Amino acid sequence: MPRMLDVSDEVRAEIGDEEADRLLAGESAPGSYDCTSCRTPGHPEQERTSTVLFIGDETAVLAFAHATCLPSQVVQVTEAQLQGAVRAIGGDTGAPAPANAAPEQAVLGVTSGLVLISGELHPALVVEPTAPVARPGSLGAGDDFLPLLIEQGFMPLTELSAVPPVLHGWSVLLAAGQLHAVLQPNPGGGRPVAWWQAHQPLQVTDGWRTAANKHHQVLMFAAPVGSIGRQPREDLLRDALDKAAANGQLVASALPLAGV
Repeated sequence: MPRMLDVSDEVRAEIGDEEADRLLAGESAPGSYDCTSCRTPGHPEQERTSTVLFIGDETAVLAFAHATCLPSQVVQVTEAQLQGAVRAIGGDTGAPAPANAAPEQAVLGVTSGLVLISGELHPALVVEPTAPVARPGSLGAGDDFLPLLIEQGFMPLTELSAVPPVLHGWSVLLAAGQLHAVLQPNPGGGRPVAWWQAHQPLQVTDGWRTAANKHHQVLMFAAPVGSIGRQPREDLLRDALDKAAANGQLVASALPLAGV
């Protein structure tokens, strides 16, 4: 039985025609797999399946996903992220992922949670820096975090009454069922680059992952330092988001999964 496998031109260019043809012929494709996005079983002979190539600094890993979860694509990640994904794909989640020892210019706190909008649960990421974020090159002590995001296309919110519009070019990288990065367009063209990336893959709940794969997107909310805080429960997180929006301190957009 022919495999319902999709190998994009981008993936083919990286792995070569010979390996791509072997995959399509079923010679090197698995009989079954765990989807690299939703982590549920998949079968190339029974359902459309995407090849997803993760490329690190030194190595590359070919993974498989339901076509309804992710398109066939090449995803550029750090070597640490790649090794973390390899451990997760292989089921060895107990080993610690390498941490990036280099200090960050700005530290962004990222919280995942489900947000109820118009009677439906949506997966959300809430981003709040640990200190004011100045505009690059600025000598002032002001906080330009929200203006910088608005310039990128994020929308100011006064209330959470509707799903914010999709911000094309940005995306959320969910690999091996874990959150790895928020990607933004590359100013020089080519593959997207990380706007934020986890030092080690961030665990998300089954409900969050299910909602993300249902909607094929994640809502990203951003607020200046001190607006949201670390909330232990999703109801408290929602209350903090509502308060930040009412105070004019919240921007948001819907980001597709993994560069769709």
